Amino acid sequence: MPKIEIAKNAFPYPMPMVLVGTLVQGRPNVMAVGWVTRVNFKPPMIAVALGKTHYTNRGIHETGAFTVNVPSDDLLVKVDYCGLVSGKKEDKSTLFTLVRGENTGAPMIDECPLFMECTVVQVVELPTNEVFIGEIVGAYADTDCCTDGKPDIEKIRPFTLTMPDNRYWHIGDEAGKAWGAGKALRG
Repeated sequence: MPKIEIAKNAFPYPMPMVLVGTLVQGRPNVMAVGWVTRVNFKPPMIAVALGKTHYTNRGIHETGAFTVNVPSDDLLVKVDYCGLVSGKKEDKSTLFTLVRGENTGAPMIDECPLFMECTVVQVVELPTNEVFIGEIVGAYADTDCCTDGKPDIEKIRPFTLTMPDNRYWHIGDEAGKAWGAGKALRG
């Protein structure tokens, strides 16, 4: 199939939307983030990439801890709002019921069906962003969003972000079984 050249500022599709929480000068702060991914199996680690000018970065540097909160699609408006305003100017934490992580004390959002608390293991400095790599030291899910004791994507109802068109998307139907669908190609 023919290809056209597009802008180098391309993104993989889709990117999960989360809320990153931390304490900044002792005060809870949350920020909408689409640049997040798991980066290590054992110990479990996750990375979030944040622009260097964000208020949230300051708190992560101060405390060495952050949370990754996976919202359901019914929180989309609040999540988007958390990406529009800075914690320097507005206390976004009042939008949610916060609980403190047992291991880090970092704020977790009770309305989110899944959240993880992390301790910083490395910060990677890039030209415009900082990548915070955190070890997941606690993970929690609503019981009604689990099947057989594991988080269930259909029950969580997360949403994703696409860029550069800057739109949110619902998660679709199952496409296949990981580490199984390709077995049909084995000789």
